[in-house]
Amino acid sequence: MFNLSQDDVRRFFCEAYRKQHANEILTPLEAIATDWLQQHPEYAGELQDVEATLAADYSIENGQTNPFLHLSMHLSIAEQISIDQPPGIRATVTALIQRLQSEHEAHHQIMECLGQMIWHAQRSGLPPDSAAYIDCVRKHV
Repeated sequence: MFNLSQDDVRRFFCEAYRKQHANEILTPLEAIATDWLQQHPEYAGELQDVEATLAADYSIENGQTNPFLHLSMHLSIAEQISIDQPPGIRATVTALIQRLQSEHEAHHQIMECLGQMIWHAQRSGLPPDSAAYIDCVRKHV
């Protein structure tokens, strides 16, 4: 998923949700997404109304969690684990999942590290620091 707009991301999750509930064939990425959608039933309302979702403002100022950012981070982490990129993330996450006895809770802790890495990269104008990211995740193990 390269250079997707906010609307593209929202449409992707809404369409995956729709296809899942219509028992239609899912792409591999949609299948991963729907696994996380099932673990976040609180987002069902946003996923059912595409037009309202496209118009929604999930800004911090409005005190709302952005379900699409949250779900996108789950997808990013799942992809990182599947290809072990950055190197060592798979083993580190496996250890964290074992410690917490919850893949979902492990993802939520990793999201903090992923968010920090992205924030620092955006703020500094430098590429994301994967070594700092892995170190952050290891601190949770």
